[in-house]
Amino acid sequence: QLPLVESGGGLVQPGGSLRLSCAASRFTLAHYAFGWFRQAPGKEREGVSCISQSGDTTNYADSVKGRFSISRDTAESTVYLQMNALRPEDTAVYYCAAALVSTTACTVYEFPYWGQGTQVTVSS
Repeated sequence: QLPLVESGGGLVQPGGSLRLSCAASRFTLAHYAFGWFRQAPGKEREGVSCISQSGDTTNYADSVKGRFSISRDTAESTVYLQMNALRPEDTAVYYCAAALVSTTACTVYEFPYWGQGTQVTVSS
């Protein structure tokens, strides 16, 4: 069983919203930085948004700034990605990842723990 389980993906029209969830019950959230990454067909996996170990610092890819928001619920051991104003170019498989670090530059190489991914398709 993978240590992280994503859910919440689906098909949405342009301009719509989705909220992705990452169940991380095997992790103590306060000890890990978490990130959301995505991979579109034929493209490399890229960082979308990350949150620091303390939860005080977040970062976002330029392409999603102002539209996406990362958060976490330590009581529920869940990390979220709220996605608003979705565009066709946001279509990808979205992955949750964890790293035992305090802060992160939100690069793939920093994260050893991954979920299986959830498909997000933005299309009319």
